[in-house]
Amino acid sequence: MADRTDTVYIKADGNVEVDKPSVTVGDVFQIECAGALQKAKIKTIRLFRFREGERTAGNKKVMRRALSVLKAIEAIHAEFPKAEVVSLGSPDVIVTYREPGSGGKLLHAVKTAGVAVLTFAGAAFSIMAFNNDVDVTRLFSQVYELVTGTREQGFTVLELSYSIGLVAGILIFFDHFGKRRFSEDPTPIEVQMRTYEGEIQNALIESYSRKGKELDVDTADHPGNPGA
Repeated sequence: MADRTDTVYIKADGNVEVDKPSVTVGDVFQIECAGALQKAKIKTIRLFRFREGERTAGNKKVMRRALSVLKAIEAIHAEFPKAEVVSLGSPDVIVTYREPGSGGKLLHAVKTAGVAVLTFAGAAFSIMAFNNDVDVTRLFSQVYELVTGTREQGFTVLELSYSIGLVAGILIFFDHFGKRRFSEDPTPIEVQMRTYEGEIQNALIESYSRKGKELDVDTADHPGNPGA
């Protein structure tokens, strides 16, 4: 099998999460080649193993490693020297391992509720601050008097239209209500989240690269521990 010359295609996203500390090529990359046995063998090729010293400062149950696609190509060539490996994905990958039980449902529920409350309170405060800043009540009173020729007497159709329009505008802008979507396009929040994730990924890769901790060709399984 080591003499096979099939072209091997590998593809990975910029950020991959694994469920075990020992990471293989198949855990990180999607693989395609003509030989089924060769493909199965490539999936089992070991890349590295997470160790205790790689725990992140923010969450001690999370370990993270920056991996260059060249390391995967090097590992594949070690088993299949004549194989032509073509990478179709990101040149660098952030691999994250979370220990089992590190994210309880109750904790996630509390975090979600906290974010929802803060978001709602922040949005409400922003709307009220805007209304007070432009003096919407006085503006509506002037518009009502200008159109009808009489002074307003409490709540008018302007306030009702404004309230309905505000809700409708928010729903249209964010493009969904609950689990129901109004179109197949990604929402503004999803676009911003993908942009944020991309920036975080680039920052992590740059940080690992500058510190010499990125797993690349001719580097040991574990930084600072040659031959591990």
